[in-house]
Amino acid sequence: MYLQKDEEQILNGESGDSLQKMMEILVTLGKIYDAEYLIPIKSVQIAGVSYKTIGDAGLEWIEDIDAQVVVPSILNPMGMDRERWREMGISEDFYRKQIEILNVYRRMGIRIECTCTPYYLEDSMPCLGDHLAWSESSAISFANSVIGARTNRESGISALASALLGKTPYYGYHLDENRVPTIGIEVPFTLTGSDFGALGYVIGKVIGDCVPIFEFAPSTKPSDDDLKSLGAALAASGAVALYHVKGRTPEADRFEVPEEKIVVEEGEIRSVYDGSSEPDLVALGCPHLSIDELELAAELLRGRKVKRELWLCVSRYLKGKRADLVGVIESSGAKVISDTCMIVSPACDRFDCIMTDSGKALNYIPTMCQAEAVFGSFRDCIEVVLGEARDC
Repeated sequence: MYLQKDEEQILNGESGDSLQKMMEILVTLGKIYDAEYLIPIKSVQIAGVSYKTIGDAGLEWIEDIDAQVVVPSILNPMGMDRERWREMGISEDFYRKQIEILNVYRRMGIRIECTCTPYYLEDSMPCLGDHLAWSESSAISFANSVIGARTNRESGISALASALLGKTPYYGYHLDENRVPTIGIEVPFTLTGSDFGALGYVIGKVIGDCVPIFEFAPSTKPSDDDLKSLGAALAASGAVALYHVKGRTPEADRFEVPEEKIVVEEGEIRSVYDGSSEPDLVALGCPHLSIDELELAAELLRGRKVKRELWLCVSRYLKGKRADLVGVIESSGAKVISDTCMIVSPACDRFDCIMTDSGKALNYIPTMCQAEAVFGSFRDCIEVVLGEARDC
C-alpha cells in the first residue's frame, strides 16, 4: 500500500499508541484486499456495542483506546433501552456493563444514538457516491443499494479504526468494477410489504455474497421501507452488501442483467409465512422502524389494547421526534423500545416463540435468542397481539 507522509507517521507511532494500532488495522486490511491506498470517508457506523455480543473482552479492548473520532460517527444498537431497561428485564450487572461500553464510546466523541438506521437521522443521510465505513449489515445494504453511497462490510473494529483516522482502504464496493451485478433475480409476481423481507430471506441463502439485480413485476412498487427489509434479509441469510433493482435504485440502470438468472416462484415466498406456533412476544423494528411504520402502527393500535407482549424498536431520535405516535402506540399496552432490538438484547432470551415481520430477525432469532421464530406481515403481527386471527 502507498501511504501518505502523515499516514506513515501515524503507522510509526508518532501520534500515539492508539492511532498506531488503528492504522495497523487499516493497513493490514488493505494489504489483504490489495488496496493501493486509503481514501477519506464521510461517516462511520460502528457495530460491536451490545454487551451481549462483545462481553468483557470487547469492553477491555475499547477501554484501552485513547483517541477521538475525526468524522461523524454513530453506534449500532446496544443490548437494552437505556431508560426502560428494568421494564425489559435487564439485570443490574448487564446494565452497568452496557453503560460502561456506552461511556467509553462517548469519550471518543462518538454520537450515542445506537441505531441500525443512521440514514433516518436528518443530519446523517449520506449522498450518492459518498465513501463510508459502516458496519451494520442492513445499514450497509441500504447505503450501498438504496442511496448509492459506498461502503464495505466493515467489522466493528475496522469501522472504529476508520472513525479515529477518517479513512478506509480503497477496495471492494468503493470501486466501480465491484458494484456490477453478478446475478439476475426475476420476480414475476406482485410483492408487497413483508414479502420483500421474505424474498431476501429466501434469496440470500442461495446467492451468498453475490451482487444481485432484481427485476420486479410492473405491479410491484417497492418503497424505501420495502427495500430496507429486502436488503436486511439478504445480508442476514446471505452476505449481500449491495443489490440493484431495475428502474428503482440509483445505479441499476447503468447495468445489463447478467445471463445467470434466478426466477423466483411465488410458493417460495409464501412458504416463509408457514409458521403456526403461538408467539409470546411480537417484535417489530429490525431494522429500526421509520416514521411511516410508526404511523401505521399507531393507526392499527389506536383505541385498542394488546393481549400479549408487543415491542416496536425505533431510534431514540425518531421516538423523540414523533412523541405523538409513541403515545398512541403505548396507550395500547405496547412498548416502544429504543437503543436496541430483539436480536442483540438478552431481554429476548426469556421468550420461547417470537413473531416478526423481519426476514433478518427471522434468520437470527433462533441462534441469537434461542427461540422459535414465526414470520408474518406487519398487519398480521398487530392482529396477533390484539387477539385476532391471522391468515397463515
